[in-house]
Amino acid sequence: MQKDQEFLDYVIKALVDNPDQVKTSRTVDEMGVLLTLEVGAADMGKIIGRQGNTAKAIRTLLRVVGMKNNSRVNLKINEPVGGLKSPERMAEAELAQTVPLSTPNSKTVDEAMADLKLG
Repeated sequence: MQKDQEFLDYVIKALVDNPDQVKTSRTVDEMGVLLTLEVGAADMGKIIGRQGNTAKAIRTLLRVVGMKNNSRVNLKINEPVGGLKSPERMAEAELAQTVPLSTPNSKTVDEAMADLKLG
């Protein structure tokens, strides 16, 4: 395991509640080093952070580690199974969008307003 991958493992396992579910892989090509990260669905929010700030910070630190070793390091975070953008959840979202907005028992706005006027 290379220094950049060891660093990523250390940081991520310190952040998550389920360190046993953390998996990293490392590939090298003409673009540089690509570290791929997988965590449990419950820990995804901790890795991304508010507005992606935690993920940005981790990527910045990895670039610094890469510069020290004369390499360009990038991080890819894989969406876990059951995550918001996993194929299973995307299919559920599509089904939810096909439900009609009105039902046979729904009232018009005027009927609802009339119901609100008591007595």
